Amino acid sequence: MSRPNPRHVAFDAIRAVSAEDAYANIVLPRLLAVTGLDSRDAALATELTYGTLRNLGTIEQVLEAAAGRSLDSLQADLVDALCLGAYQLLYTRVPTHAAVSTTVNLVKAAVSPRVSGLTNAVLRKVAARDLAAWLDRLSTGDRIGDLALRHAHPKWIVEEFDAVLGPDETAAALEADNVAPPVHLCAKPGRIDRDDLAGKTGGTPGRWSPYAVYLPGGDPGKFKAVATGRASVQDEGSQLVATALANVPMDGPDASWVDLCAGPGGKTALLGALAAQRGASVDAVEIAPHRAELVAKAAKGLPVTVHTGDGRDFGPRGTADRVLVDAPCSGLGALRRRPEARWRKRRSDIDDLSRLQRELLEAAIGLVRPGGTVAYVTCSPARAETAEVVTGVLKAGGVELLEAQSITRTVPDSDRDGFVQLWPQRHGTDAMFLALLRRLS
Repeated sequence: MSRPNPRHVAFDAIRAVSAEDAYANIVLPRLLAVTGLDSRDAALATELTYGTLRNLGTIEQVLEAAAGRSLDSLQADLVDALCLGAYQLLYTRVPTHAAVSTTVNLVKAAVSPRVSGLTNAVLRKVAARDLAAWLDRLSTGDRIGDLALRHAHPKWIVEEFDAVLGPDETAAALEADNVAPPVHLCAKPGRIDRDDLAGKTGGTPGRWSPYAVYLPGGDPGKFKAVATGRASVQDEGSQLVATALANVPMDGPDASWVDLCAGPGGKTALLGALAAQRGASVDAVEIAPHRAELVAKAAKGLPVTVHTGDGRDFGPRGTADRVLVDAPCSGLGALRRRPEARWRKRRSDIDDLSRLQRELLEAAIGLVRPGGTVAYVTCSPARAETAEVVTGVLKAGGVELLEAQSITRTVPDSDRDGFVQLWPQRHGTDAMFLALLRRLS
């Protein structure tokens, strides 16, 4: 029986993403389980898959220059194989002869022997220059376009980051997107202490969240605290914005909390654990039934009631004390977690989402009582999904902007004109945005 080939596994994963719109973080583990690759080969297959998908736009520009033709003129499975081979040549230490010969053999077996000669010729041309030389050759002198090329992001995403960060920091943010993030755990308050969780997992306490633990690597599901629900996998930035809502001082009752966009349930579970310590309860609203099931699982044993429905229609009005709007968004703040995501998104997605985000925030303001607090959260720094949504609501009146003191006073460089903006390159978190609002009347 032949030994499983990590490059074939990577190719199959890339094909699934390309042809079937699959998610790499779902399809690759399945392939690894089926093929039974040992740990070393599994690591190689993972690097090749994620690296190729993450750098796809830049790799395709190099390949078109090397081939002297548009990649649209080639069959799709051949393009995927060429991208896999070019990634090895440009971004890894795999020797040229190995990268070329293994890709040619892959094409013969998985695409067609008839195009193996073309594969060899194109990859030989790619190998004639290293990455730096290719980037110099393809550079146009346009600052945004060259940043997009060098850091493998669509140009429009670079523009969105640049509009918020400015030219001095945009490159660092793009570079941070290309580094695989560490695993963050959340020690659910009242269920396990953070330092105890760090000791049991071999992790280290987080810098910002009182519940965060950083893992050095490996499968977090193997730890008993995670398997039993006392801890969960959750980015530290998500922990911070959920905790910020719970930490806002308020006058009057504080027993009814609502999460209007609860799926998949990470923030809901943290809010539920905090609510349990204060004698409060959480109503979690999720429009998608399968995601509502995930919320129920994440919040099992906590004072959380899950409702399947549209957060824009949840009521009754003026009764909630604290409301979280973790709004559906473009996810530009978490591009480092899904390598293929950046190439699937379009600027038009933001236009559609911003209308929904505004409607959800308005619904939350109607739901909360006078004196109550609303947290508006997105995992995106894009202006149309963040400051513009909140500013529009503030202009309409009836609410005031609050400082998220639990974040801005402890996490440096997190204030953004009265809002909170976290960044991977500054804080090691996803690029989470938070605005805290108090209803006045």
